[in-house]
Amino acid sequence: MSKIEVDTIAPQSGTTVTLGESGDTIQVASGATNNLGITEADQWRLTADLTADASPISSNWERVDELSFSKIGTGMSVSSGYWTFPSTGLYLVSIIGQITSVSDSLNYKILVTQNNSSYDETAYAINNSGTVNTRINVSTHTFVNVTDTSNVKVRLDLTGNDGDGVLHGNSDKTETGVSFIRLGDSQ
Repeated sequence: MSKIEVDTIAPQSGTTVTLGESGDTIQVASGATNNLGITEADQWRLTADLTADASPISSNWERVDELSFSKIGTGMSVSSGYWTFPSTGLYLVSIIGQITSVSDSLNYKILVTQNNSSYDETAYAINNSGTVNTRINVSTHTFVNVTDTSNVKVRLDLTGNDGDGVLHGNSDKTETGVSFIRLGDSQ
């Protein structure tokens, strides 16, 4: 086994450094920092109750701000309910919601666009318990392949509310929220 010791490996501009070949395992020594792992992780929550349909949910979002929270990387940005990814990659997008429904099924949805225009529903969480005035936790998730941060975006919708249901929000703790984790490179 050979050993090379250097402080920095810098490729020529516009090139890629390749370590190993197909089938090889690349290991980081115990105690060393691995910067090849998750490079983006962020979490946001709804700060106030939502009592009407919203496509998208355009206000009352805040990044989680407890002392125990920290994001990794730049983090997400949101404008008028449209979420922008900080970098390309394959992201796990997860939503959780606390819903009270009196008579209808409320749908908390993840929608994705690849062209910054038309959105496809990719996942939804539904309160269809049939139990009147009971707060139910719902959740779902999807992978989003972000190949272009200008065109690939996410929005979150609430549908099915005729005015007697609530998607609960709170600025002190996460009742309804969304998490974004970059799992690796775009595919």
